Amino acid sequence: MGFIWAIIVGLIVGAIAKLIMPGRDPGGIIVTILLGIGGSLLATFIGQSLHWYRPGQGAGWIASIIGAIVILAIYRAVIGRRAV
Repeated sequence: MGFIWAIIVGLIVGAIAKLIMPGRDPGGIIVTILLGIGGSLLATFIGQSLHWYRPGQGAGWIASIIGAIVILAIYRAVIGRRAV
């Protein structure tokens, strides 16, 4: 059940990140889900490293969305260079 929940949350977080940072992105729903999951993992890792979260505690919605926006910006920079 945890894996399915991660996919659902990843889809929601990735979609919100794409709404906040609009633009043309190659990839569909799978990329959006991976973007959201990656953003949540990034936010959790950084938050635990800075002692904002206890070990085993995950990032919240806002931190996950910010993490997804960071990953989206990196994704666009990498894909943008490759397309040129």
